[in-house]
Amino acid sequence: MSMPVAVASEARALAFLADLSETLAVSLDLRQTLSEAVTRIADFMDAEAASLFLLEEDGDMLECRVCVGPIDITGLRIPLGQGVVGRAVAENRNQVVADALSDARVDRSNDVDTGFVTRSLLCAPLATAKGPIGALEVVNKRTGGAFSADDAEILRLVAAPTSLAINNARMAHELVQQARMRREFDLARRMQKSLLPKRRRDGFPLIGMNLPAHEISGDFYDYFDLADGRIGFFIGDVSGKGLDAALLMVRVASLLRWVGKDGTPPSEWLQKVNEELCQGSLDGRFVCALVGHCDRNAQQVEIAAAGFPPALLYRRGEFTEFLSGGAPLGILAGETFDGHRIDLTDASLYCYSDGVTDVRDAQRRTIGSEGVRELISRHAGASAEPRLRGMFSELKHLRLVDDTTLLLIERMQSHGPEVLLKRRFPARPEQMRGIRSLLRTALDDAGVEAAIRDKLVLAVDEACCNVIRHAYGPECSGDIDLRVTRD
Repeated sequence: MSMPVAVASEARALAFLADLSETLAVSLDLRQTLSEAVTRIADFMDAEAASLFLLEEDGDMLECRVCVGPIDITGLRIPLGQGVVGRAVAENRNQVVADALSDARVDRSNDVDTGFVTRSLLCAPLATAKGPIGALEVVNKRTGGAFSADDAEILRLVAAPTSLAINNARMAHELVQQARMRREFDLARRMQKSLLPKRRRDGFPLIGMNLPAHEISGDFYDYFDLADGRIGFFIGDVSGKGLDAALLMVRVASLLRWVGKDGTPPSEWLQKVNEELCQGSLDGRFVCALVGHCDRNAQQVEIAAAGFPPALLYRRGEFTEFLSGGAPLGILAGETFDGHRIDLTDASLYCYSDGVTDVRDAQRRTIGSEGVRELISRHAGASAEPRLRGMFSELKHLRLVDDTTLLLIERMQSHGPEVLLKRRFPARPEQMRGIRSLLRTALDDAGVEAAIRDKLVLAVDEACCNVIRHAYGPECSGDIDLRVTRD
């Protein structure tokens, strides 16, 4: 090739490469753009046919996604390492075939099936920083000659923006999918939170708390009024994680509430729910649950459980276990469940999911049922709500591996506002660092969310600084009384 011709050829190749790169970079519809790009590549390379193969997710097969030419091979699958395309990807280097009839790398079975005659071909891997994701192939010079080394180099250059566009499109798709999943998880999280009952005062004998280990909890609990004045309640745990488990949780919680609203005895209550779940498809999932009734004064409680951890009765330092009397719900139709009638006079009943026993300590050992008993004993002196918050605050400082839910049933006493922090200190600026630390710790121990905690610390800090600056002035001769309560 003479020098002027070579220069003109390089200029034409660079112009085509720039134009192709710009088209791929701005495309919003990569599928359509790749089809047009492969057609333009075939024309530029003066080839009878061209095709683009991509690796499948398992990384063992290549599939033709786009092709142009007399024969449509879209969907053709080639094992990695086999044939010219498979070798180009496996070896991550160009494959040049001058004479397809005599080259052992060429698989001619497709020619036999279609009648197309492959004379020569080029194949370049679609390379990325993490390895090839596919290959670009051109077949048969229209002039009848063989592809040259210059043709192979041009195809390698053309493959670069193509692989970049595909890789960027995949990453953009993953980001869109991640954003969609975040929205769905956020919606599911809000939906689950809305299903949990609001705390009721005026001596209401039940209080529950739920602490998800991940974005979405598979645990749930609820309580509601019965027509005869008693209170119905349940606590449950759906097997598995993710949105599927969250949707099943909503279904089961609604079903448990619907069946239990009539005051059905707990054993029969579970039987009805179990039959309903066994008639549908749970895709291998199951539900552990405990249901029951109690009177307003929390003197008598009746419970039944299905595959749930034992309920713990705590009375004056002594524990009594009430074992679950049946298999989890949704496994065996016709299952029966044992019930327990419990005298709750001067006692507390703790019903909790297995996430409580599965919490890990500093040595990554589960605390187990003995650890739960020790936890209850350590906080037994506090009234119900501060007791539960203190227990959960302690659990949060350990390693949660599963959703953690606890339902407490006992006769509630009327109490005044709970004092979280009470401190008198000199009205001096240097005192504020220690006060902020004390307040932050007190709010953490009370289970206050981090965002609200930080706002409260800021508000108290501003108020105290205003007292120091404007109430006492430069002399700073007085004290500040800080009292933080929760009503």
